[in-house]
Amino acid sequence: MSLVRHRKVLILGYRAVGKTSLAHQFVEGKFVECYEPTVESTYNKMVVVGKDEFQLQLVDTAGQDEYTILPHSFLIGIHGYVLVYSVTSLRSFQVVKTLRNKLYEGRGKTRMPVVLVGNKADLSLQSREVKTDEGKKLAESWGAVFLESSAKENQVTQGIFTKIIEEIDRVDNSYGRSTGCCVM
Repeated sequence: MSLVRHRKVLILGYRAVGKTSLAHQFVEGKFVECYEPTVESTYNKMVVVGKDEFQLQLVDTAGQDEYTILPHSFLIGIHGYVLVYSVTSLRSFQVVKTLRNKLYEGRGKTRMPVVLVGNKADLSLQSREVKTDEGKKLAESWGAVFLESSAKENQVTQGIFTKIIEEIDRVDNSYGRSTGCCVM
């Protein structure tokens, strides 16, 4: 029997980008059409990645904007971040950049496990304001994983949370590796 590892992941993004819908779809396997705006909710789910078992705790946050001051609870004890924007909202894409910068500054680390998600990919091309390539470029500049999803159609929802667990392990394990530098 393998050891169950705990991972706490924060889901952040502008309001109405689908953070709660992604969490619901992942944990409960259903899309919720209507709900009240989230203040903050926590979801738990056992997840198997490779041969390892993880108790994943998802913290679904209220919608953020660029003026939001991130509380310490968004920084302390968090293993990884899922940053969500809507492909139908350029504003949400801009806000996610600001949020990532605030996290980066607040954590004081050069590397941070992040999965960038362009949600609502099921909506028509006419309503799209953020191209797939723009999301890819941004994620590359951060050294993050990029995925487009649809919480409504359950596209890539499982993959988002598998990827963040893999990213947490990748980033955590990279701290102990030798870089070839020596301090004299």
